[in-house]
Amino acid sequence: MFEETGKKSYKLQPISSDPLYDSVMVSKFTNHVMRKGKKDIARKIVYKSFENIKNKEKKDPLEVFNSAILNVSPEMEVRSKRVGGATYQVPMKVNKKRAMSLAMRWIIGSAKNKKGKAMIERLSDEIMSASKNEGEAVKKKETMHKMAKANKAFAYLAK
Repeated sequence: MFEETGKKSYKLQPISSDPLYDSVMVSKFTNHVMRKGKKDIARKIVYKSFENIKNKEKKDPLEVFNSAILNVSPEMEVRSKRVGGATYQVPMKVNKKRAMSLAMRWIIGSAKNKKGKAMIERLSDEIMSASKNEGEAVKKKETMHKMAKANKAFAYLAK
């Protein structure tokens, strides 16, 4: 049960694909939207925002969603590493799973930060703008890439 590192080993639970779009990514996105275990409300928010996308863009909402996730997923990130008494921001490549998770979190977070509209409209707007390579979530990705580029000198500290 325990490995040499002292950490517990665990198995990841397989996430079943969602019933409407038959996509694991939509199911994960729904789980990210969910608050306090209320999955039914999260599903309604995601499905209705996908419906909004379908009405506004006249495209397949799953296609728009996938392109949005792709556009927001970061390739590099900075991690803090302590060497001696100093802490350095070390640029590192981002794992595919983590990149997808960050992209979903950023899209949902930027939709939450907007005010004035219902969450369904804010989320659909953010997904549409992310698919066009604009919006808050894409800015967040670009900021992270700029930080990684600025701290390129500390790349040798990455293991």
